[in-house]
Formats: sequence, structure tokens, C-alpha cells
Amino acid sequence: MAAESGGEFSFLMLFCEEGSFGIFLLVSVVLGGGAGWLSGRAIAQTWRPIGQVFLYCLILGFAVRFIHFSLFDGTLLSLHYYAVDTVVCMIFGYLGFRAARAAQMVTQYGWVNQSEGT
Repeated sequence: MAAESGGEFSFLMLFCEEGSFGIFLLVSVVLGGGAGWLSGRAIAQTWRPIGQVFLYCLILGFAVRFIHFSLFDGTLLSLHYYAVDTVVCMIFGYLGFRAARAAQMVTQYGWVNQSEGT
């Protein structure tokens, strides 16, 4: 399927503009996802609501986009790639929040998770 610009369309173009999936994995998934995970975990540990994870991930999306721009000549103000980076941050942020909150619940309310036979 040919794109209107005359180039070939690939599934890879939906995620990374630099032409390298490795750069997307390094910056968006490892750095952005790691920062999202840590943000979600920190928000859960301070007993704040999950909505704050998504607000902070909007800011993290800008930071990830800036790294793409400054180090790999990506487009700074691209709504499409900002959305991709932000969604990656949000997914990892949500997972970090849920993991930390589950650990909190087991610690705080351990009697709920005990079996009835013991």
C-alpha cells in the first residue's frame, strides 16, 4: 500500500518517525515507560488517586518527545507521535500504580488475604 508521499507504508511508521524501531524501544518504552512506571508507583505509595498518573504522563509525553527531538532529530511538535509516547507512558504508569497499590493492600490489609483454614 503506497502512501500519498510516494513512499511505502509500514506498521513501523505508526510508532517511530526516525525509521528505527530500536530508537522507539529505547526512548519511548525504556525511558518513557520506566519514568511512567516510577511515577505510577510514587503516586500509589502516597495514596493519591489514579487520575494523577494520567496527568503526570501527559507531561512525561512532552519529555519523551523532546528526547526524540534533541537526540534523534525527531519532530518536536507532532501530535501523532506525542500521543504514541504519552500512551506508552500511561500504560506503564497504570501498571506501576496497580502493582504498588496491590502491594499496599496486601501489607495494609493482610488479614483479608489469609485463607480461612489457618
